[in-house]
Amino acid sequence: MADFLIGLTGGVASGKSTVERAFAALGVAIADADLIARDIVEPGQPALLSVVERFGAQMLDADGRLDRAAMRQRVFADPVERKALEAILHPRIRQGLRQACQSATGAYAIATIPLLTEGGGRSAYPWLDRILVVDVPVATQLARLMQRDEVDQPLAERMLAAQASRDQRLALADDIIVNDGSLEELPALVADLDRLYRQLAGAAPGAEVMPPR
Repeated sequence: MADFLIGLTGGVASGKSTVERAFAALGVAIADADLIARDIVEPGQPALLSVVERFGAQMLDADGRLDRAAMRQRVFADPVERKALEAILHPRIRQGLRQACQSATGAYAIATIPLLTEGGGRSAYPWLDRILVVDVPVATQLARLMQRDEVDQPLAERMLAAQASRDQRLALADDIIVNDGSLEELPALVADLDRLYRQLAGAAPGAEVMPPR
């Protein structure tokens, strides 16, 4: 088991996945909340049954799978509906992340948790040793989201408004990657943090190694 655990988070379309892949390329074990979230709503899974009970069979596509586009439209139009979905999914996602981290090997492991701030922050994930936030200006984030998900600006703005603010995420950060440049810049930033995390993972209990953020 990896004894040193990093929580990786950031707003939608901030570049978390690119940062995650850069860490994985360095041999770091990754537990991804988005992948776990997809697995737990596969047909036959208890979470999908709970979703159908709460939201109705119209949230399923013709193959009996979760219709993600329909669900997205519904929950981002109504905070009550969004909270209901989170109440079904988040406890199961946290459990899956913890199990994946417990089985990871290496100097340290990363848990990618897009909704870490919204899901309770450090109090919900007390087993994280450090939190890394991928930060991006809101205007850049909005443009990337519209392009990536092929959604119009009103929906993209609702999606951003439904998440924690940039300041709220940064308040949790031990480390920050500002992803406002080209993708080619990220591997070097990740390599610097990888060296830091390996140093911290090998430090004696109680030792403090606090670099500039």
